[in-house]
Amino acid sequence: MKPNYRLTKYACYYVYLSMASVFSLPPLLFATFKEMYGISYTLLGTLVFVNFCTQLGVDLIFSFFSKYFNIHKTIRTMPLFTSLGLVVYAIVPTLFPEYAYIGLVVGTFIFSVASGLGEVLVSPTISALPSDTHDKDLSFLHSLYGYGFVGVALLSTLFLKFVGGKYWTYLTLFWAVLPVVASILLTISPLPDMNMDQSDEAKGEKSKHRTVSILLCMACIFLGACAENTMSSWISTYTENALKMPKLLGDILGMCLFAILLALTRTAYGKFGKNIYKTLLLSMVGALVCYIAVALSPNPIMSLVGCVLVGICTSMLWPGTLILMEERIPAVGVAAYALMASGGDFGASFAPQALGILVDKISVMSFANKLGEKLSLTSEQIGFRAGMLIAAIFPLLGIFLLLYMKKHFKKAEK
Repeated sequence: MKPNYRLTKYACYYVYLSMASVFSLPPLLFATFKEMYGISYTLLGTLVFVNFCTQLGVDLIFSFFSKYFNIHKTIRTMPLFTSLGLVVYAIVPTLFPEYAYIGLVVGTFIFSVASGLGEVLVSPTISALPSDTHDKDLSFLHSLYGYGFVGVALLSTLFLKFVGGKYWTYLTLFWAVLPVVASILLTISPLPDMNMDQSDEAKGEKSKHRTVSILLCMACIFLGACAENTMSSWISTYTENALKMPKLLGDILGMCLFAILLALTRTAYGKFGKNIYKTLLLSMVGALVCYIAVALSPNPIMSLVGCVLVGICTSMLWPGTLILMEERIPAVGVAAYALMASGGDFGASFAPQALGILVDKISVMSFANKLGEKLSLTSEQIGFRAGMLIAAIFPLLGIFLLLYMKKHFKKAEK
């Protein structure tokens, strides 16, 4: 009797929803940590760096050593690491305030391991399930991260606003319960067999072309992650400091609306989408236009609209590259997905940090003060706008890369 994989698919969907807590919750608590424990912004920013570097390390380990892992056991225990990380994140600073930062670093490391495993394993699990609509299933899977991000951000923001930041521990422990449910669902679900590496039919004389194809997809997902995460990481700060909006309003109209539109667009592609290459190319073009509009628009409202529209334009760049890889490269295994995740995580960590460095550097330059005086803007606002303009290089490079990839894959078909 063939196993019924319906519960498996729903369990994978729920895993992506529950993973959103480790991305959207920590930044919302940074102000509380600074106030309660005196942790500097530099050290708080280092937590983000630890998060993505840990995920990148997990991605690379799976890229080269995936055949040594028991994939089914790893998938089923993965959500428990999320819960354990959040518990450490909450308990250590509460019980030992003098070691608060150490607790936050250790907790971040643990739940980042789970996040890295989730990126590597959940997508190939969905792809391995029997289905005639793998591209739509994969797009819907990635849309759930957006919905989870919005849900966690909204509920956490309201909790911190009306209950109080000093009770942040209870909020974190609440979100730690959700991954436990995910682990239970995966334990009672049948899991499909997955290729740990490329199949024998994919090896041989075309292996060199195949390697180049995977590397091109890695470059594409890197640029897509840069375009998406530059805005998602900075939109809250940008609306507050560059556009001078109240934080609560900026988070709801900026960060949450960005995530909602990102998720809705992925859902829409899952239902109606067809041509993934055309979708990726138009997405890069749209992101380029939006970043330029955000940087150069004199009207704060129009600049905010541009920020939010980046969510639509970049929504398919990460999952869409995975879909393109599946369509154009036969018999990809877990190792290929791990390489894609490493490319995406590198872009997600590199680009936001680069923007922060650019803003700091540009803001103290004499030309920023002079230009700010002419435009009635502060030097910091000039720095942010200049940083957003420079960030437009990521989708611009993505356009040229996709045009080259079209020629590359056409040669493979001959």
